Amino acid sequence: MTNPESVLLKYGNSSVSIDVSNARSVTYLQGKELLPIKDLKAAFKEAVTAHTIASKPLHELLSNTDLVTIVVSDITRFWMRQDLICRELVEYLHTQINIPYENMVILVALGTHRGHSEAEQKKVVGEEVYKKVKVLNHDGQAPDLVFMGTTKRGTDVWVNPLAIGRKVILIGGTVHHLMAGFGGGRKSILPGISGKKTIEQNHLLCLDPDQPRSSTAIGCGILTGNPVHEDMMEAARMVSPAFGINIISTPEGKHSHIICGDWEKAWEKSCEIVHDAFSIPIKEKADIVIASCGGYPKDINLYQGIKTLLNMSYAVKQGGTMIFLAECSEGGGSSDFFDWRIPLKKGILDKALRESFSIAGYIFYAGCEAISKGRVLMLTSFSKDLSKDVLKDMNISAYQDLKELLDQIDFTDQSVYVMPYGGNVIPWSDPA
Repeated sequence: MTNPESVLLKYGNSSVSIDVSNARSVTYLQGKELLPIKDLKAAFKEAVTAHTIASKPLHELLSNTDLVTIVVSDITRFWMRQDLICRELVEYLHTQINIPYENMVILVALGTHRGHSEAEQKKVVGEEVYKKVKVLNHDGQAPDLVFMGTTKRGTDVWVNPLAIGRKVILIGGTVHHLMAGFGGGRKSILPGISGKKTIEQNHLLCLDPDQPRSSTAIGCGILTGNPVHEDMMEAARMVSPAFGINIISTPEGKHSHIICGDWEKAWEKSCEIVHDAFSIPIKEKADIVIASCGGYPKDINLYQGIKTLLNMSYAVKQGGTMIFLAECSEGGGSSDFFDWRIPLKKGILDKALRESFSIAGYIFYAGCEAISKGRVLMLTSFSKDLSKDVLKDMNISAYQDLKELLDQIDFTDQSVYVMPYGGNVIPWSDPA
């Protein structure tokens, strides 16, 4: 098969074409096609009754006198459209099990994120559900958090009191996760509804205990031996949720699977499906990797788009070239993220992160590790908080003009990987 003359990739609300005709090889790295669910109501009912994983059907686990806490993800994960699942769940609990609305509470798993506004609360659960069921923000620094015990890795587990003495149902989206291997499942408990100190103790496990780098035991798709994941599991088992609902979405944001049942086993099944669909084995790494976030809104800001940069770094040879397409129409996206440029420029990033850990800080840290693998050329639209100088501090060469960027690259006799949805695909190869 001959190489394509060019590749067409999404960029913001448009697309860009890159001439790769002189390359030695051009290979697309894309996940398997996931088909969207056609009838969500029917699929949901089957998932919580006939097709539960390692669990009785939901109606056999609850009674009409139970107090129920439904844990949902916050607005930053609205891509999974949990509001539609929440609608089906609340209706099922009320009409099929006769649980009064006043016996239900929806708890938003904010972790260390800011609290939601009322408008955001309505959005994450849906306006119809919001009118019927009380929706509350988790507060990781609230005085009434309940101490559950200490994990074997020394994490003191404090959780929201609404997770105690009630039937807890988790709703989450399963995706690959930089630190925990996969998102969803037990992450609804830790970090979702845990205390700030609990979260910090857990997340520090992503750093190597002896070297100024990320732990080699963590990473996308890694669960066995992953200290962050195993610590989260231990904390979640202290809460012992009654049921788990795991959403798998297509790259375009449509529901593809609803995997329900035992909060642990059903989530593990969802991880298997995600890994099979979105992890791509590669025989060798490429000289050049071209990746798009997938266009708007996946490249709305760098904080969201940097997952693509992390993923493409798995596919490039050491010292190779990464062409990163992220329009970032809303700039950086998180002041906390770019604040870490200061310790980076001072050469104390690792020390500063260990002393004052934050998720945004670690994403910045991991981004810098990815950038160090090669040369990064980024096509973007500059803004006040995302200027050429800001990106240069991160060792990213940024351009607004595609031709100017491509003038820096010679594709002749180079191996090229193309990632049209870079944030969804995890390339992996056996260590050289």
